[in-house]
Amino acid sequence: MVSGGEWLYGRNPVEEALAAGRRTFSEIVLPPVSPTEDEQIQRIRDEAHARRLVVRTMDRDALDRLTRFGHHQGCALKSTGYPYVGFNEMLSAVEADENAIVVVLDHLEDPQNVGSILRTACAVGATGVVIPEDRACGITPAAVRASAGGAEHLKVAHVVNLPRAMADLKEAGMWLTGLDWGDGARAYTDIDYKGRVGIVVGAEGAGISRLVRETCDFIGELPMPGGFESLNAGVAAAVALYEVLRQRSAGASRR
Repeated sequence: MVSGGEWLYGRNPVEEALAAGRRTFSEIVLPPVSPTEDEQIQRIRDEAHARRLVVRTMDRDALDRLTRFGHHQGCALKSTGYPYVGFNEMLSAVEADENAIVVVLDHLEDPQNVGSILRTACAVGATGVVIPEDRACGITPAAVRASAGGAEHLKVAHVVNLPRAMADLKEAGMWLTGLDWGDGARAYTDIDYKGRVGIVVGAEGAGISRLVRETCDFIGELPMPGGFESLNAGVAAAVALYEVLRQRSAGASRR
């Protein structure tokens, strides 16, 4: 039985959490059994029974309150908190992979942005994500929901001092590119993303903080000829991460 913990919600996040198996679960809320039940709910139900979880039904109003009015799709899972990894484990993974990709989040506070970035990081096969412990959104159920469950398959490390953690990544052979504009910035496509690569994403509105920017090796600017000031952090991260994959598949070398 999970003491305390949190409720994950949404069909994809619940299914991915069960598949990843990194947490401890105790009970699950599902729709009543129906002969027309869709395949995903049937898979989730079968897995819940295999794990001997308590399976409950709940009316919509009660489930809305339980999930703080999140988009639950009639499905919620009681779980222990998010399984962060130690930063040393992240460093070891970087050192072991000459093509490691790490995403560094500089005090993002919106769980939708965090979740969107985690989803993309999972999709491109990133080694992991680093986030600061203070003044930032952690991997909450809302962030897991926004990641479509992708967060459950990623290494995410909490760190006290983000610039220090970045310096350690550089010592492990990683080149860090911050997504920003201004002095010293160049087109993000003109940066070589071969080898160990870190993509640094700044906070909503404020962008990358001064010390974090100074710790980056490069500043990559995304062109915006339409005159709009900035992209959503999740979109900017996705554009940069797929540029990493594009260059690697094309064998580009421009550092």
